[in-house]
Amino acid sequence: MKIILVINVDFSLRHFLLPLMRAARARGHEVVGACAEGPLLDDVRAEGFRIIPMPFVRRAAPLAQWRALWALVAMLRAEKPDIVHGHMPISGLLARFAAKIAGVPRIAYTCHGFLFNQPGPLPRRAASLLLEFLAGQITDVYLTVSEREAAEARRLWISRHAVATGNGRDPARFHPDPSTRARIRAELGVPPDQVVVIIIARLVALKGFPDLAVAMAHVANAELWVVGERLATDRGPDVVAMLRGAGLGARLRLLGYRADTEALLAAADIATLPSDFEGLPMSVIEAMLTGLPVIGTPAGGMPEQIIDGQTGLIVPYHDPAALTAALQRLADDAGLRERMGAAGRARALARYTEAAVLNRTLDLLGL
Repeated sequence: MKIILVINVDFSLRHFLLPLMRAARARGHEVVGACAEGPLLDDVRAEGFRIIPMPFVRRAAPLAQWRALWALVAMLRAEKPDIVHGHMPISGLLARFAAKIAGVPRIAYTCHGFLFNQPGPLPRRAASLLLEFLAGQITDVYLTVSEREAAEARRLWISRHAVATGNGRDPARFHPDPSTRARIRAELGVPPDQVVVIIIARLVALKGFPDLAVAMAHVANAELWVVGERLATDRGPDVVAMLRGAGLGARLRLLGYRADTEALLAAADIATLPSDFEGLPMSVIEAMLTGLPVIGTPAGGMPEQIIDGQTGLIVPYHDPAALTAALQRLADDAGLRERMGAAGRARALARYTEAAVLNRTLDLLGL
C-alpha cells in the first residue's frame, strides 16, 4: 500500500515520524512524507524517502491554512495514496479534511496533544474543539499517544474508537552508559560528582523555562544543561535571555540542538520538563530509558510516564517553589535518584520501547 504521512515541520518529521516511516517501509509499503521544507529533511531523504514540501504554518492564519489545505488536496489527488496518516493539531486537521475531499480510501490520525487543552483564549480553544470533533467524524483510525487523550476523545465524542498507542524509543540507544558519562563530562569540564539537571525541549516558554529558571536559581548544588533550539516558527518571549538573567552563571550550559541526546542524558543526573502542554513527551521516555528520575507536571500523558514518588516527581503547573523543592530533594539524595531512575527505566522498558509501539501502530493502521 501507499501511505502518506503528514506533519507540520521538518523537526517533527525527523524526530517523531522517521522510525514509523522506516517500519512501514520494512513491511513492504510505499512511504511518502509531507511537511514544511527544512534542513532536517536532508537526513530523511538520504535514506531514500520521498518528502513532498507543503506550505504549512504553525499559527492561526486562516488564509495561509486555506492555501495549505488546497495544496494538500492537489497533492493527494495526484499521489492517490491508499491511506493518509496525519500528525500534530493543525497539520493533522488539514490532512484529514484534505484526504476526505481528495477521496482517500483510509484516513488516520495520531493525536500528540489536543490544541483545546493548550493555554489560550477561550474562543480559540472552543474553535479547536469543534474542528477536532468534525475531523474525528471522518477519521477511520484515531490514535493517541497517551491514554488520557484516548479517554478524552471517547468522552467528548471526538472518536468513540480512539486507541492509545504510546510513544517509544530504542533502548539500545538510550541506556545508562558510565563510559559515555565520563567522556561527556570531561569534554564539558564537569566534575564527576557535580549534580546535573537536564532539559531537552524547544526553547519556548510553554515548556516551563520561566519556572525552571526561577527554581534553578535556588538549587545551588546543581547545574542546568539546556538542550534544544527555538524553531523558526516558534513565538513568545526570549527563553535564552530569561535563562541567562536567572543568575545561574557557570551553572547554566546552553548546549543547543544536539544529535547525541543519548550521550548527554547518560552524563546527567536528573531530567525535568515542567511543561504546560504535552502529549506523551519523547524526552521523558528517553530520560527514563537512560535511568534518570524525571520531574514533570500533570501535562498530557506525563502522569502515565512519571509515577509520582516512584519514578520521579510531579509538580503543579507554574509553581517554582514546588519545582525548587523537587529539584533540591533529588539533588541532595543520590540514593533516591538511583532508585527512581531504576524504577523509571523498568517502566519504560515495559511500556515505551520503540519496536513494540511501532508494531502496534502499524497493526492498527492496517499496514
